[in-house]
Amino acid sequence: MEKVLLHICCGVCASYCIQELKRQGFYVEGIFFNPNIHPRDEYLRRKQTAKFVASINGIALVEDTYDSSNWLKLCGRHNKDKEGGLRCCLCYELRLRAVFEASKEKNFDYFTTTLTVSPHKKNSTIFEIAKTVGGSRFLVIDFKKNDGFKKTIALAKKESLYRQNYCGCEFSKKTIEKGTGNES
Repeated sequence: MEKVLLHICCGVCASYCIQELKRQGFYVEGIFFNPNIHPRDEYLRRKQTAKFVASINGIALVEDTYDSSNWLKLCGRHNKDKEGGLRCCLCYELRLRAVFEASKEKNFDYFTTTLTVSPHKKNSTIFEIAKTVGGSRFLVIDFKKNDGFKKTIALAKKESLYRQNYCGCEFSKKTIEKGTGNES
């Protein structure tokens, strides 16, 4: 059975993605690496939800420590970028590179991400970045297909999962607070 390491951006997005990967015959483990999430309390809340989702879906979850300083050095100068712009691309690359490295260390066949289930993310951009980072080890799956996002939301409601209203970083949060951005 081929093994895939699934980058989990949040518990809400994870449930359907885990189930879909298992349905496709993969052995799945999750990794919660999201140094972009701000503030720390929000990070902890999302991490706890991801742990719960991993538990109810019977997968192991690798948890990274919270260190937003490298993320801020890389992405902070793009604080005025619109959602989906260069800041987001840098953020995807940082996280996907870490997941790729973890997948190599743990001898996984593939890595992939729950980011592709969100209707607010451009999958072609995520795929391009992930392939640049990990080549053929990136498992290209559009979790949005076949009503993936609707199924994700239904599972979140069924399990009463915490659902955030912004992507995660302090800049996306400010965009939501101003009423000019998208919910994630």
